[in-house]
Amino acid sequence: MPFVNIRIVKEVIDSDPVEIKRKIGADVSQVIAKHAGIEVDKVWVVIEEVPETEWFSGGQRVKELRVAE
Repeated sequence: MPFVNIRIVKEVIDSDPVEIKRKIGADVSQVIAKHAGIEVDKVWVVIEEVPETEWFSGGQRVKELRVAE
């Protein structure tokens, strides 16, 4: 039984977190089931929201990196 753990910057999905996570979970489950040749209900997906102030890339907070975009 595949288990997928997805971490995403919380603020990226702030517009509609419930629906966005539903879509991600459904799409990821479908792709894994298809390529692994298993039933979709055998795929487990967990989505963890991490605040942008607690996520770093290259030593910088994602919050500051997002502002620079």
